Amino acid sequence: MMPWLFCLLGLVILLLAGDALVRGAVNLSLRVGIPALIVSLTIVAFGTSAPELLIAVQAVFENADGIALGNVVGSNTANILLVLGIPAMMRALHTSECDTRQNYLFMIGASVLFIGLAFFGTFTWVSGLILLLALAGVLYTAFREARAHRAAGEPDELEEIEEADPNMPYWRIGLYLVLGLIGLPLGAELLVENATIIARMYGMSETVIGLTLVAVGTSLPELATTVMAALRRQADVALGNVIGSNMFNLLAIIGLATFIGPISVDPEFLRFDLWVMLGSSLLIIPFVFFRQDITRLWGVGLTAVYMVYLWMLF
Repeated sequence: MMPWLFCLLGLVILLLAGDALVRGAVNLSLRVGIPALIVSLTIVAFGTSAPELLIAVQAVFENADGIALGNVVGSNTANILLVLGIPAMMRALHTSECDTRQNYLFMIGASVLFIGLAFFGTFTWVSGLILLLALAGVLYTAFREARAHRAAGEPDELEEIEEADPNMPYWRIGLYLVLGLIGLPLGAELLVENATIIARMYGMSETVIGLTLVAVGTSLPELATTVMAALRRQADVALGNVIGSNMFNLLAIIGLATFIGPISVDPEFLRFDLWVMLGSSLLIIPFVFFRQDITRLWGVGLTAVYMVYLWMLF
């Protein structure tokens, strides 16, 4: 029972510490004069992926490569099927009003690149460098387009960044940063160490634990954001959140973790899980290119597919 409790504690610490780090980093950047545009494209995006990054790094340190890769692959699958499915069951997402085609193509390209590198059997620092260069290209394109919109007269509004508070005192910013920097490694160590213990206790592989327990846990922030976006009828936020998170998971998390050490690829990933991840991503083509809404029926279907996937894993 204790490993489960410590896993839960580690997950809670990770989520709270990740939120604290984002709040601190965003407001420090704005206070020292970094434009909100750059903050939203870089600091917020990296900050919200901090829990996954720390888990991947900790897993590499503890030779738990299955958890490192499982967390990323499982999170991407959960983001499409669960994070879009559950909110859609509550209220239809009017994605017909969104234009996410370019970012979606970037996400599919990142998925194909990731799968191609996985077939080499190990993610080395060379693989990581390739992934990070792809990420740099995506960020550069996003920054250039955002700057063009701004030049066309669209304001650089701070309210677009939920964590922004221009009047936050420096002592509170410092407190958020300290809590984030202390909490993230602590939460990651608790979660990875006890997830490994659970895998051994129940005769499951680290890969399965990474694909399920760890992946769903680290997808909770995306789920919370998407639920709120659905309730506020902000389908563009919901879909954009999932697409952006999946890109960062593939390119940034594993890309950076490979500089800690090589990450071996379980053959089961190549046979099954990577293709489920890619297939899940392709399922949302109607919503991206054919302006279909994600209705309640679609929400039930996406969630059901995820339940079947979990049943097959176990």
